[in-house]
Order: sequence, then C-alpha cells, then structure tokens
Amino acid sequence: MKRIFVCFILCFLFGDLKFAWPQKKVTSEVEIPIVAWHSVPQEETSLERYQELKDAGVTYSLTEFSNADQLAKALDIASQVGIKIIAACPELKSNTAKTVERFMHYPALAGYFLGDEANTNAFSQLAVLAKTIHSVDNEHFRYVNLFPSYASAEQLGTPTYHEYVTTFEKEVPLEFLSFDYYPIAGNTLRQEWYENLEIISDAARTDSKAFWAFALATPHAFYPTPTLAHLRLQVFNNLAYGAQGIQYFTYWTPPEDKSFGDGPITRDGRRTDIYDLVKEVNSEIKNLSGIFFDAKVIAITRTGAKIPRSTKRLDMLPSPVKSFSTNGEAVVSFLQKGNSTSLVVVNQDYKQPIQVNIEFESDVMRVLKDGSLVPVKHDKKDALIEDPGDVMIWTWTRH
Repeated sequence: MKRIFVCFILCFLFGDLKFAWPQKKVTSEVEIPIVAWHSVPQEETSLERYQELKDAGVTYSLTEFSNADQLAKALDIASQVGIKIIAACPELKSNTAKTVERFMHYPALAGYFLGDEANTNAFSQLAVLAKTIHSVDNEHFRYVNLFPSYASAEQLGTPTYHEYVTTFEKEVPLEFLSFDYYPIAGNTLRQEWYENLEIISDAARTDSKAFWAFALATPHAFYPTPTLAHLRLQVFNNLAYGAQGIQYFTYWTPPEDKSFGDGPITRDGRRTDIYDLVKEVNSEIKNLSGIFFDAKVIAITRTGAKIPRSTKRLDMLPSPVKSFSTNGEAVVSFLQKGNSTSLVVVNQDYKQPIQVNIEFESDVMRVLKDGSLVPVKHDKKDALIEDPGDVMIWTWTRH
C-alpha cells in the first residue's frame, strides 16, 4: 500500500498522472420549492406517475382531489418517492378542523390550498379558513394564489393592484405571498410584468415573508408553446427578484379545457418535449438553490435603452464590481445570504443573446448553472455572451 501511495504522489508531482480535483460547488441544505399545478390527476395516482413527477425535478404537487379519500391515497403514494402534496379537497372547506386533523401527520403533506385568484370579497372567508386550519395545525403552510396585475378592478375588487395586495396582506396574513403572471403573450414580452414583480416583492419584504411566482409550461389562448429561453426568462427573473418558490402552470394538460395545447404531460399521459425542458430548468434551480434560497434582495436594477415602469436603472456599482455594461436589456440583481453577496444578471431578451462586459476590483467566483464555482481574477476584464433569457451569476464573500 505504501509503494502505491508513493508512486501516486510522484506521478502527480511530475504530471504523468492525469488527475482533477472535484469542482467546488455552491451548496444548500434546502432547495427552492418547485410546484406542479394541475399535477398528477387523481385517476392517474400511482407510484410510476409520482416518480415521473419527481424525475422532472418537481418537489410539490398540487391537484384538486374530488374527496379526502383520494387525497389520502395520493399522500401515501407521494411519500414513497419523496414528493410533497399541497392538500386540496372539498372537505378542507366543508369540514375544516376534522380534515386537517386527519392529514396533519402525513409525511407527504406540504400545506393546504385555500384558493386561487381571490377577489377581495372572498378575503374574509379565506381569513376564517386560514385561522381555523392554523388553530389545528401550525406546522404546515396555508396557501392562496393572487391575481396578476393585469386583472381588472372588477376582478380584484379594488381600484389598484397595489391596494389589492396590501388589503390581502392585512386581512389574510399567510406564510408567504403567491401570484401568477405569464409575461410572454403571442410574440411579445409584457413589460408590466416587472411592475407586478416590484409590487409583490416589495410587499413581501415589507412583511418579512417570502413570495412564490410562476412560469408557463402549457400553451393556451394567446400564450405560446414555451421554449427553454421562455422558461429560463420567467424562472430566473422571479428568482432575481427574490422568489422563494417556482410554480408551473400546468404540469398535466387540463383535459376539460380544449383551449390548452400540450403541456409537459398530454391529456392522455404522454411526455412531451416541454417535460424535458422543465426537467432541465428544474435541475438548474436545484443546483443554484445555494445562491437563491433564503437570499435577501439588496438591490434590483435594470440596464438597457428603456426600462419598464416602476423599475430602477443601474446607476451605482457596489464593491467589488469595478465596471459593468450590457449591449441589451438585463435585470441586474444583488442578493445577500449570510456573509456572501451575489450578482445575478438575467437577459431580458428571450430571442437574442446579449453581451455582458464586467470587471472586478478583487477576486470573485463565477457560478455556473450546475452550481460549479469558477475563480475570476480582479485584473481580467470579461466580455461574455449571455444566451436568450438566461442567467449569469458571480459571488463573493464580504470581509
């Protein structure tokens, strides 16, 4: 054994042995939650289907079950593959306390689904439901998804979207905020999306809580079939704004609505190319959870000739960033986690790449999408090409 070890050392020192140290990566004990809306239908509940869901990188499943027994069956199956379920069934509203008592100790329970795109007229009822659940089970979250900012005043129940969000926070104080917005409509990126992100992220910071946001996985109406760039644009903008959960609408193509095209899983249960795209992006989210999970937004800014309403232009560079510019529109976010700061740059063009020019005054680390850390020297000025809708990340430790 000693002879083998000496030979190994000599070969390594003189370069005859090809050897590579393991690449250092960012790590996180907790991953960003990834939610599948319209997940595995109750009639498809099986070990194979939930394993398929997990293989796509999904961690939380949301299906509205027809009764509590069907929910119980799914919880038992999901626990076998390590998927969590957000509970949704009629009994949760009709017999709340007893239903919560039944499910609160299931290992696969993530939380309770209370409602989607609620009008202010429903807030008082949702508040009662949330308090009743909390009085029985204060270990699992309660969840309501809010309208996007393009909903009408009649839909919202308030004159403005800002008032809608603040009213919800006052009347239905839950563990986190959630809203849906699908920014790519036809062949256009809705610029109002960023104002919606500004309002939600600001409300979450004000109340010291997290928020969850969406990415569109299933085409319908005037929303196109998503590409890899579409998914990355949505996911990484949300994370750059501080989102602590990513939700896909939908996972399984809704069978009852023929206006929907094929999503990750078709109506008859077949995988599509979108399944593989979602799986790829989810792997990137998982690899980068060490950057994004539990990170606080220090500043969220923009570059480009014209910036969207309610956003701020990048006008100051915090140390150790010496110079920074792009030849197109980008979101530039600074995140703080412990004693580490990260610079996150997201290309706002989902059709074309942009060039990112950057220089640092001290050594930092570039974070690749597999989580690998690559040293960047302070005396090197980089001109990098960022793919459509993609993200670039650098990180450093404060001293």
